[in-house]
Amino acid sequence: MTVLLHAETEPSHWWREAVIYQIYPRSFASSAGPIGDLQGIISKLGYLRDLGVDAVWLSPFYLSPQKDAGYDVTNYRQVDPMFGTNEDAEELITAAHEHGLKIIVDLVPNHTSDQHEWFQRALADPAAPERDLYWFRDGNDGGAIPPNDWLSIFGGAAWTRVCDRPDAPGSAWENDQQWYLHLFDSTQPDLNWDHPTVHEEFRNILRFWLDRGVDGFRVDVAHGLAKDPEIPDWQFHYDMVSGGGDAPANIPPPPQWNRPEVHDIFREWREVLNEYGEDRAMVAEAWVDDIEDLAKYVRSDEMHQAFNFDFLVAPFDVDAYRTTIRESLAAMDSVGAPTTWVLSNHDVVRAVSRFGLSETGKGPNGIRVDDEQPDVQLGFDRAIAAHVLQAALPGSAYIYQGEELGLPEHMALPDAVREDPAFFRTRGIEAGRDGCRVPMPWSAHEPSYGFSATGESWLPQLDEFGKLAADQQETDASSTLHTFRHLFAERRRLQMARAALYDVDEHGDHLHYVSRLDGRDDVHVVLTFDTGAQLPEGAEVLVCSRELGTDAVIPPNTAVWYMRG
Repeated sequence: MTVLLHAETEPSHWWREAVIYQIYPRSFASSAGPIGDLQGIISKLGYLRDLGVDAVWLSPFYLSPQKDAGYDVTNYRQVDPMFGTNEDAEELITAAHEHGLKIIVDLVPNHTSDQHEWFQRALADPAAPERDLYWFRDGNDGGAIPPNDWLSIFGGAAWTRVCDRPDAPGSAWENDQQWYLHLFDSTQPDLNWDHPTVHEEFRNILRFWLDRGVDGFRVDVAHGLAKDPEIPDWQFHYDMVSGGGDAPANIPPPPQWNRPEVHDIFREWREVLNEYGEDRAMVAEAWVDDIEDLAKYVRSDEMHQAFNFDFLVAPFDVDAYRTTIRESLAAMDSVGAPTTWVLSNHDVVRAVSRFGLSETGKGPNGIRVDDEQPDVQLGFDRAIAAHVLQAALPGSAYIYQGEELGLPEHMALPDAVREDPAFFRTRGIEAGRDGCRVPMPWSAHEPSYGFSATGESWLPQLDEFGKLAADQQETDASSTLHTFRHLFAERRRLQMARAALYDVDEHGDHLHYVSRLDGRDDVHVVLTFDTGAQLPEGAEVLVCSRELGTDAVIPPNTAVWYMRG
């Protein structure tokens, strides 16, 4: 056997071992109309406690025009009325703590909304000091074309000329020829992190929410804050640096992604968090090419966690998983940080659908009815098996809302109801992310499957949500919900997150790890792929992703934890 990671021997902080549940507030639960809200979340805290998670990460609930589902913030200190009030937020934090749950809130520091007071002042006056808080630049060819060739993540150029904005006619800026940078939508102008005012503002935002009891922050686009001030051309598509695989050796480092200056920002923030003790945490959303680069974000004076997107984008393949797990553990251990495993979130096709495609991995940006349709059963089997593996690995684990119910992607959404800016900026070439953001089903026989008190839902739900609803699974001991409850209970009981991990067979056609910790017997973790595997005689099965037969054979696409008899 080969040791991949030694056991934790000292008491550790909660974030090193936690199972963290992502809530997309618009789609979790509503106490009123078609949009989910904070009171809806409060009403489901008992469900989350019973599921066995340790913390909740909330996607943005701040004041926003909702051009990108809240990732376009107008006021970082105010709850958007569609979600409730600041008092609701404080009630949620208190109630979560009473249920034994930590609260992580989203922070969006790369860009603001174009409705933010800073940007509105910058638009209104070319001489306004607020222009220096963003990236306003003169264009090339006499102002006719953008300052450089950078591309937006959502498609098209990453620059918009001020006079070309839809609100320009009749405004103070209708003849303004300058351009502004937006690595995402044109309604999300990038902040200039070279300016001290930006630094001061975000230190104060951190303190504002820390004072109200939040336990941590998920940092959106952590790899994008710093840009080369010379803004040179970089004619390579952004996928080279955001989950599209290793960049060819002849491509220079991008001037807008993963620059070393971002680490100074996070050291500054770590000092702020340390003012509140050692129990507050930050997690980085950082799409980088190399796992060694990701480890730099979690050095001892920076972030506490960084999403391991290498695990999310890895194909469902024995060699890909084995390599990703080995390299991830080694890279994070080299800086004394936990590995933070993630399989799904609000930006990717749901796991049970993604794993059923002919090519697994990150998957497309949404699926339509005319696209390749996943193999439903295969995708389900693989996804649950991957979750069982994830929960066995040392470190922390994130789960996206609805994964515990086995919810699939909505692939038949009418284009008329789509809201993702990626759909509009690519002119419909990409379906976008709405299909993984469909509201949760809570009750099979209520309108909108119990999502809202009024029976409304901001996106149409699937007919099959009736049989997948939480109340139906609650009464079925063999349901996916009960599988996850048992999985997380065993993870905690066996202290899998802090155990040593050994690779039993580095060349086999399935994964076989041993989780070892003083005070208990070894736990064997097996994940099969195209072929099955034999359980040893007398094995005590602790967790399995699907029902096993009487022949002691682990079927293909199945994960099992067992102890030897």
